[in-house]
Amino acid sequence: MSIRTQLKKIMPSISTTEQEALDAGDVWLEGSIYQGIPDFDALRAIPNAKLSAEESAFLAGPVTTLLEMIDDFAIQSSKHLPDNILDFLKANKFFSLIIPKSFGGLEFSPYANSTIVATIAAKSSAVAVTVMVPNSLGPGELLMHYGTSDQQQFWLPRLAEGTDIPCFALTSPEAGSDAGGIPDIGTVTMGEYQGEQVLGLSITWDKRYITLAPIATVLGLAFKVQDPQGLLGQQHDLGITCALIPRSHPGVELGNRHDPMGVNFYNGTTRGQDVFIPMDFIIGGQKNIGRGWAMLVACLGAGRGISLPALGVSVSQCSFKSSTEYAAVREQFGLSIGKFEGIQEKLADIAGKTYLQESMRVLTTEGLGIGLKPSVVTAIAKYHMTELGRDILNSAMDIQAGKAIQRGPQNTLASGYVAQPIAITVEGANILTRNLMIFGQGVMRCHPYLQNMVEAIHSNHDNADKVFNGILRKTVGYSVNNSLRALRLGVLPFTASANSKLPEVVSYEKNVHKLAAKLAVCADFSLLVLGGKLKQAEMLSARLGDVMSYLYAAMASIRYYETKLSAEERVEAAPYFHYATRWSLTQAENALMAFLDNFPASAPRKLMRTLTMSFSHKMPKINDDLVRELAEQAQLDTQFKRHLTHLVQPVAGDGNDINEQAYHAKLASLPLLAKVKKSLRRGDFKGGAHFAVTLENALAAKIINQDEFKQLMDYNSKRLRAIRVDEFDFDLNPIVVKADLKIA
Repeated sequence: MSIRTQLKKIMPSISTTEQEALDAGDVWLEGSIYQGIPDFDALRAIPNAKLSAEESAFLAGPVTTLLEMIDDFAIQSSKHLPDNILDFLKANKFFSLIIPKSFGGLEFSPYANSTIVATIAAKSSAVAVTVMVPNSLGPGELLMHYGTSDQQQFWLPRLAEGTDIPCFALTSPEAGSDAGGIPDIGTVTMGEYQGEQVLGLSITWDKRYITLAPIATVLGLAFKVQDPQGLLGQQHDLGITCALIPRSHPGVELGNRHDPMGVNFYNGTTRGQDVFIPMDFIIGGQKNIGRGWAMLVACLGAGRGISLPALGVSVSQCSFKSSTEYAAVREQFGLSIGKFEGIQEKLADIAGKTYLQESMRVLTTEGLGIGLKPSVVTAIAKYHMTELGRDILNSAMDIQAGKAIQRGPQNTLASGYVAQPIAITVEGANILTRNLMIFGQGVMRCHPYLQNMVEAIHSNHDNADKVFNGILRKTVGYSVNNSLRALRLGVLPFTASANSKLPEVVSYEKNVHKLAAKLAVCADFSLLVLGGKLKQAEMLSARLGDVMSYLYAAMASIRYYETKLSAEERVEAAPYFHYATRWSLTQAENALMAFLDNFPASAPRKLMRTLTMSFSHKMPKINDDLVRELAEQAQLDTQFKRHLTHLVQPVAGDGNDINEQAYHAKLASLPLLAKVKKSLRRGDFKGGAHFAVTLENALAAKIINQDEFKQLMDYNSKRLRAIRVDEFDFDLNPIVVKADLKIA
């Protein structure tokens, strides 16, 4: 019995939906990481993402106006978005960021799409999601790539100008992540449409979690097609199919709403019972029956790589900006809380990870911007950037404490805190993304021979053994080379390559190579020892996926530092860069060591440790000195910090504006504050129970003059307003409290 025949008995075949997912999308940087030789040349050759003049004007114009219109606390306290905001979004083509100009859309780049969504999200998650969905996976994207000419000519202009609002229904109560288990059925049959008998589909469906469904005028629908009468041939089950159905079509039910965490974007259900549609309603026409899953998977990049990561980056920048400003103006025990090491530890973590978030956002959208659809990279971005957003936000909540938990117009964190689990859940729960998708897809897409080998194993062709043996020889050679390279880098680490022109980057580039070489060996042994069982060993495969993900993050950090910053900016950015890159590398190493610790077979585990020289942790650690340096740098008002919080656009009177005014007033008053404190310590005058009284005493003692007194009192007024929280009367009506200069 041949090796192929033996493997055929134990190795499961790939299902249709799995095969379609594997066939969709492109392999990009993650392929070189998986194979143990990260392609830094390709990384550095990627064109830099920049906003065009038109995109910049849109941000400066309609987006800025939109931010001024939004009262997010009012939205949270009501039932839905105000009509004036919906009308503004339609009139200014916010729903057509991705639609080509030839159809009346804006046709913005992925980088611009991400920047716009993230900027809106910094002000309101509800409005951001409303803008995000039509520009993500949905009717517009599907029509652009798969629609017939007639469908494109009719629908795309209407979607671009907001005449029609789309939604897309995939998730059913009994089938969320398992698309192959969709219970919604369309049966091929004859029926009446516009007074004539035509061939079409009778569909019954029940969908939930559908964003914009309550206000949608056109429904995108995914369902399975069956042909029991053989009207289209001999095949009974024809596969997942996508159709576009007007809301006004008889039998379509749209309207019931869910309540997604009180964020109050439109989200709800759609149902239909034996609804007949003509074949013309199928996206792409009758020929696309059964191609729905392949179409959907190919278009997932916008949601996974642009929209959801944008929400993670947005909440990170909000957390970073508000926490550093609050830490500067909030005082305890006579010191700004940003001087305490416990706070500094949190601030540094927020700052370093926010830098990493922006680096990954830019790199991922750059890949999408050159026309790639990297399915594994977008899954990495979706999982890790939404999780990092949650992590950063939790640290910000700790720093701002009581201020962060009191809802109201002045709270800059509450909306994001409530909304972040939504970003984590959409497009597949993060547990699924990490445990099944990243390495599950990566191992098949990134391994140079595995997919062909599996196909050869299950092939029924006469020459299948010959083809399989040829692939097997190549696979063995590939694995041997991986092992030799990992052993060389383990024994002779100085032989690792690095082409960076910046000395501070070289060691990090070498470490990426070392860890990637280890990953390649561990992936090979996993396939050899576990085979098809690796699919069920989710915790092991998830850790290998983490290694690949964190190395991608480290490469993003390096690229951002090298290509996005001038020499002067790198001085300010250096602690951010070191923290982010070290954190990524240590996370990758931790995942690798955890994989080895838990590998079920003892002999292969020992061999992997020996080949990769993985007996202890070797990556550079984040030490206390780096934490202090970054925390101090993060509290300064530098050009780089402003760039790293560029998505947060304060509007006069909102929480961000109040915090920023107090922060700037504090920085401007630092010399005067130092003079007052020095004189107070010398006993030149007596302090008061409150800061305002202390200033009055300092003025009376001629420590400060009248202008200085006025400046410090202005700062004190802004400080008091910034550290206050919102309050309400008995019926929860907001009360505006003016800062009392006599009260600290």
